[in-house]
Amino acid sequence: MLNFPNIDPVAIHLGPLKIHWYGISYIVGIVAGWWLLRWRSRDPTLGWTPEQVADLTFYIAIGAVLGGRLGYALFYNLPVYLHDPLSIFKVWQGGMSFHGGLLGGLLAIWLFGRKQAKQFLAVTDFVAPVVPIGLGAGRIGNFINGELWGAPMSLPWAMVFPDPRAGGLPRHPTQLYEALLEGLLLFVILWLFSAKPRPTMAVSGLFLFLYGCFRFAVEFVRVPDAHLGYLTLGWVTMGHVLSLPMILLGALMVGLAYRERGAVST
Repeated sequence: MLNFPNIDPVAIHLGPLKIHWYGISYIVGIVAGWWLLRWRSRDPTLGWTPEQVADLTFYIAIGAVLGGRLGYALFYNLPVYLHDPLSIFKVWQGGMSFHGGLLGGLLAIWLFGRKQAKQFLAVTDFVAPVVPIGLGAGRIGNFINGELWGAPMSLPWAMVFPDPRAGGLPRHPTQLYEALLEGLLLFVILWLFSAKPRPTMAVSGLFLFLYGCFRFAVEFVRVPDAHLGYLTLGWVTMGHVLSLPMILLGALMVGLAYRERGAVST
């Protein structure tokens, strides 16, 4: 059994102002994503300028944060927010949804594409390889917070999380599973895959498919939100329900991309 590193969730104390590691994880994802996209935009064949990359990053950051918060309210805790709508602004209390953030980010990309006259799927293909950086950083933030832990287990890497709701039992460190799968591994696969010209939609489809598969797998050992529990069959979670369409859509997109052999993403 491994000891849980008791890291203060607050990284910086500035009087009454507290900067949390979880918030820093968002900044890491945004800045690293912007830097890598700017570096890749140096390839003139891709048709991107540093200014366009900066604008795109701003659009996505706003869309992902707003979508993540609204998605959590809609998918995971709707009764609470219906009872107290203003609590949606209490971001310091936590509560973000990746699937909501994805939808918000896609809406932002659509708006950006309209403004810049760029094809929607070409933009998503350009952005998809750097998204896992933010996902991995966010899961590290979850781990530092000691939240979103997994089911009890007796394997050597089990951890006892300080949250009293964890019951003092050794558990799967599912935040680290997701950081490795949805963060590091997904980034490596997509970055290498997108390094060569691919049919439009292929990179985006592969992102959806692999993320959906990784998240679907981890959900089997991740404890669902207490107010939701298991939805049916004693094992189906909201994460399963939201990830399955991503798997199906991603597989369809990759298949169509290579069947049509459309224009290469730019």
